[in-house]
Amino acid sequence: MRWREKTRGIPALVALAIGSVAISLLLSWTSLGRQFDNYAYDFFFRLEQPAPWQPGSVILAIDEATMAKYGGNNGIRGALAAGLQHLAIARPSSVAVDIILGDATTEEADSQLEQAFAATPNLVLACYLLRDGTWSDPIPRFRAHAAAVGHVHANFDKFDSVYRDAPLMKVSGHTRRWALPLEAFRVSLGAQIVESPDDLLVGQVRVPSTMHDEFTDGRTLRIRYPPVAMDGIPRISVAELDAHPELAGRFTGKVVFAGVTAQGMGDRWVTPYSNARDMPGIEMNASVYETLAQRRFLVDASAGAVVAGCILLASAGGVIFFLGSGWLANLAALALVLLTQAIPALAFAQQVVWAWLPGTLAGLLGVASAATWRHFVVRRDLDRAEQERGRYQKAMQFVTHEMKTPLTAIQGSSELLGRYAQMPEAKRKQMAELINTESKRLAKMIETFLSAERLSAGEMEMKQERFSLPELIDACTMRARVYAERKQIVIEVGHITVCDLTGDRELMEYAIYNLMTNAIKYSPPATTVRVFSEDERGDRVRLSVADEGIGMDKKEVGRIFEKFYRTRRAEQSGEQGTGIGLSIVEQIVTSHGGVIEVESEPGKGSRFTLLLKRAK
Repeated sequence: MRWREKTRGIPALVALAIGSVAISLLLSWTSLGRQFDNYAYDFFFRLEQPAPWQPGSVILAIDEATMAKYGGNNGIRGALAAGLQHLAIARPSSVAVDIILGDATTEEADSQLEQAFAATPNLVLACYLLRDGTWSDPIPRFRAHAAAVGHVHANFDKFDSVYRDAPLMKVSGHTRRWALPLEAFRVSLGAQIVESPDDLLVGQVRVPSTMHDEFTDGRTLRIRYPPVAMDGIPRISVAELDAHPELAGRFTGKVVFAGVTAQGMGDRWVTPYSNARDMPGIEMNASVYETLAQRRFLVDASAGAVVAGCILLASAGGVIFFLGSGWLANLAALALVLLTQAIPALAFAQQVVWAWLPGTLAGLLGVASAATWRHFVVRRDLDRAEQERGRYQKAMQFVTHEMKTPLTAIQGSSELLGRYAQMPEAKRKQMAELINTESKRLAKMIETFLSAERLSAGEMEMKQERFSLPELIDACTMRARVYAERKQIVIEVGHITVCDLTGDRELMEYAIYNLMTNAIKYSPPATTVRVFSEDERGDRVRLSVADEGIGMDKKEVGRIFEKFYRTRRAEQSGEQGTGIGLSIVEQIVTSHGGVIEVESEPGKGSRFTLLLKRAK
């Protein structure tokens, strides 16, 4: 395939790539698309687990045994008070209580819990935003002893209930509350939270969390749950502390999360690790704290980077099938598809969450659309080759037929000359001239085809000589008038610019003569063929050959310089032709640094214009 013809497919490939990117992005923004991204996120979450670390938090658990010992639901506050009393000597860094204490119970239970709170430094209590927009805060007697109050809301996926990211703040009216684990982290550091549009600064720790809307949840944080090898956050129950008070030493210097872990309490949720197993809410809050304390932040790739990646992947599919075909292109396409899967995995290994679906779709659609384009291009080229082969066969049949005439004349004349030795001199001379004429005709025919092949292959070396344009037109006109007189066609030569051209005179004469004879061949009798030139600015001259013949439509004009192509009207005219003349003309003109232009209209004739360089 010629490079010029091949580059015609670039606009189509660009359009296919743009379409692939647009479809990929639109589908990825749908609910279904986001769900696919979530499933891929869970897969990479399990695949790229971080190395185990020493947790900075411990769970003070109110488990089944503790519930049974302290009297079930009614004994939760008593169990919590007992657990905190054990921790009094341990001096934890801070204590976050994941139990809503918005209502008073018995005076004995509340008084006991209040005393435990009073003895607990850096206490963080939980609150909850009710559906009516009001906050369920700890009762005043409890809140008075808290260093902070944090909300315990969670962002659960509405389709699969997986808890992947935590809302770091909740807003209701003019009241904003930070998340319980964030407050526990802040209090343990003795720091303040400093906000910016893209992150939070807690002490020396910069937490990536973009502010989307200050009147809603606004900021979220992807939770980096401890790897499976760690077996979760360390957990000690109140019942165990009661039986073994020495276990309280394990809470020293730690951030303690106190809450209910007993089955059947409803506060159990699914994580990317779960695989149908659930996790108590208190452990999820502890995991959010570990994400902050260990600085293991998962950051979403920017939308611009994802869009740019989609463009590159879709474009790569087009480049693969633009430059190659066959099994090599297929292997490259397979490698590209594998790359679309490797990019999110490699990004996740660097703690960057790269959306899986848009890149995957962009790569697949880019490859599929480019492969389809390649299929149709190959099919088109195959059809074109078949058509050219058919035209070539017809042309060869025509040439063979045409060659028979001079060969028959040469053969017959030579036989007569050999058979009749006493032939009159006049007759012998006539036959000799016939042999000479037909031999030249046959040689010219062969030379034409050879010239076409040599020009196509770029093997013909052109002469570089200076010759006069008016003299060239006179020579061509003189030769063409003999043919024109048979159809009573007038060749009218108008203004011809007096100038010289540089190049191969014989080839240029062939080109102009071919245009004249074509004009005569496809014009009705008693019409006019006009030959004239116009001065062009600079070093150019415009030479035109115009007729009043059968003409062509726009589609045919675009193909007339293809080798062996003949228009439908030309074939219906009954005129014999090979379809290679104009192909040779175009190659001669372009090899001389010129341009050929065509204006035509069915039934109104054609005008061929050569834009040629003047000799310097």
